[in-house]
Amino acid sequence: MISFIWQKLILIKKRGGNPMEDKQPLFQSYEKNVAYLRDRLGVEESFDMIHLDLVYAGRGMSLFLVDGFVKDDILHYLMKLLSKLDPDQLDPDPLKKLLQTHLPYVELDQEKDLNKAADTVLAGPTALVVEGIDEVILIDARTYPVRGPQEPDLERVVRGSRDGFVETIIFNTALTRRRIRDRSLRMEYIQIGRRSQTDVCLCYLKDIADQDRVEHLQRVLKEIDTDALPMAEKTIEEFISGRHWNPYPVIRYTERPDTAAAHLYEGHILIIIDGSPSVMITPATLWHHLQHAEEYRQKPLVGAYLRWIRFIAFFASIFVLPLYFLLSMQPELLPENLSFLGPSEAGVIPLLGQFLIAEIGIDMLRMAAIHTPSSLATALGLVAAILIGQVAVEVGLFSSEVVLYLALAAIGTFATPSYELALADRITRIVLLVVTGLFGLKGYVIGVTFWLIYLASMQTFKTPYLWPFLPFSWKPLRDVLVRSPIPLKNRRPAFLHPKDPDR
Repeated sequence: MISFIWQKLILIKKRGGNPMEDKQPLFQSYEKNVAYLRDRLGVEESFDMIHLDLVYAGRGMSLFLVDGFVKDDILHYLMKLLSKLDPDQLDPDPLKKLLQTHLPYVELDQEKDLNKAADTVLAGPTALVVEGIDEVILIDARTYPVRGPQEPDLERVVRGSRDGFVETIIFNTALTRRRIRDRSLRMEYIQIGRRSQTDVCLCYLKDIADQDRVEHLQRVLKEIDTDALPMAEKTIEEFISGRHWNPYPVIRYTERPDTAAAHLYEGHILIIIDGSPSVMITPATLWHHLQHAEEYRQKPLVGAYLRWIRFIAFFASIFVLPLYFLLSMQPELLPENLSFLGPSEAGVIPLLGQFLIAEIGIDMLRMAAIHTPSSLATALGLVAAILIGQVAVEVGLFSSEVVLYLALAAIGTFATPSYELALADRITRIVLLVVTGLFGLKGYVIGVTFWLIYLASMQTFKTPYLWPFLPFSWKPLRDVLVRSPIPLKNRRPAFLHPKDPDR
C-alpha cells in the first residue's frame, strides 16, 4: 500500500502537479477564500488579473476576472443589480436567491473547489465569492478578441458560402450547429493540457456516427498527458494518429463549416480545438484529401471533370519528374516518335543535381512567400524568375526541359487540395528522384512499388488508407472517382460503419 502511494506521488510530481493542490474545498472564512484565490491567481503579480473587493447587501463580495476576457457591459449591469439589494432579500438561502432571482444571466454555475474556480477564471469566466456562501458563483460573461469568419485562403470557391472557422471554439461550434439543426448532434467538451487546460470539442451525429469510434476517440483524448497544446490541432494529431515519422496525413483539416457539416452527415467525427480555425475530420482516407468543395458547387459533370483534373495533378506532382529523369538516363526506353521528350542539352550540372537544386529552390520560395508581406510580393516574384526561369537557363544552371517539367510538378502540388498531402508528395517525389538516379529503371520500379505498398499498409483509425481501392469495393470507388449527383448520392461510406447507411 505504501509503495502504491509513493508511486502515485512520484507520478504526480513528474506531471508538474502537487498532490495537496488537487482539490481545495472552500474555507469557513470568507477572508481565507479571497486570500487563497488572490495567491493562486497571482493578483499582485499580473496586471491583467483583477480582484474587485465589494460590499453588497451587507455582505462582503469579491469578483475575480481577467482583464480583456469579460464583457464589461454585462458585468456592470449585474453589479448595478447587486448594489440595489437589501440584506433581507438574500435570506433565508442566499445562494439560491442570487442564482434564481438577483443574477439574471443565462450562463451561471457554482463550484465548491477553489482550485477549479481559479482554473475557470483563467479560461475567461468571472468568479464571485460571497461572504456566508460555501460555493463560488461562476459568471460566464467572457469574450475573446476574434477576427471575422471570412473565407479561408486554402479552401476558396467560386460560388458558395464565404464564412470560415475562427480561433474561438464557441464560434466554431455555433457555425457548425447553424448548418446542422439535428437533435442528435453532440458537442462533447473535454479539457486537455495540465497547464493550458485547452478547450476541445468532440463533435458527431449520435444517430449516424459509429459509437465504437466515438468511444475510442474519447478514450484517446482523455489519455493525452502533456503540459499544453501550443500548436492546437497539430499537437493533438501527433498524439492520436501515431506513426510520427509518416509524412502522409491521416486526418483531414478544414476551415469551412459547410465541409465539416457534409462530413458529419456521412458519419465522420470532428475535433474542434480552441485557438485554431482548423477543424480535424476523422477518419480520412487518401481520397478525402483530394476532395474539394468546388466540385460540389458546380454541376455534376463539371464537378467530375474538376475531380479528375485534381487526380491528374496529384499523380503528375509525384511521377512526372522521376519519369522524365528515368527516360533521360535511359533514352532507349523512349520510342522514336517521342524522342523529343529527352533533354536537348546536358547542362553544366548533372540532371539529378538540377532537379534537387530546383526542388530546394521552390521550397525556399514557398517559405519566403509565407514570410513576405504582400507589399513585397512583386519583388519576390522577380527573384523567383531569376532563380528558376529564363536567366537560370541562359547561364547554364538549368536546362529548359527541367524548368518545364518542374513547373508541371509544382502546379500539380499546388492543385492538391490538402496542404499536408502536397508536402508529403514533395518528399515522395524527391525520394523517387534519388532512387531513380542511383539504380535507374529498377530503382524507379522499386520506389513506386514500395510507395504503393506503404500507402496500402497505412491505416487511419483502423481503416485502410486506400479504401475503397484497397481493399477493393466498386460502388464506393465509383463515388470516389466520379462526382455523383446529389440526389443519387444517398449512401454513407461503409468504412465509417454508419447506423443508417442507406439514408
